[in-house]
Amino acid sequence: MVDNKTGYRATAKWLIASPFKVRPVADLVRGKPYTEALAILDNMPHKGARLIRKVVVSAASNGLSKNRKLDEDMLYIKELRIDEGPRMRRVWFRARGRADMLIKRMCHISCVVDEIGKKSEA
Repeated sequence: MVDNKTGYRATAKWLIASPFKVRPVADLVRGKPYTEALAILDNMPHKGARLIRKVVVSAASNGLSKNRKLDEDMLYIKELRIDEGPRMRRVWFRARGRADMLIKRMCHISCVVDEIGKKSEA
């Protein structure tokens, strides 16, 4: 379990992307240094990579604005969670008077960025 009192966090909620498609992208950058994670996310073609990048950059900017002594090279991704959000259900009309349900899945992304020096204490 991650201590909620340390690190700098950011969340994005109700993003229209399936959490099953976003989680493999998150697995690639979890625990990596901040600059390396951004390089990985910038070079991925997935929609989830763009969404995760926005949250990671937001968490890092929260840390850099609160602590002026921090540098981007001193940060790493401590926690990156992709939670399932609500589902939007839409009716998809079909032939002969029938209908199907179109389910648009949503996800919540939460990220905690912390200093590298504190990594060994956790």
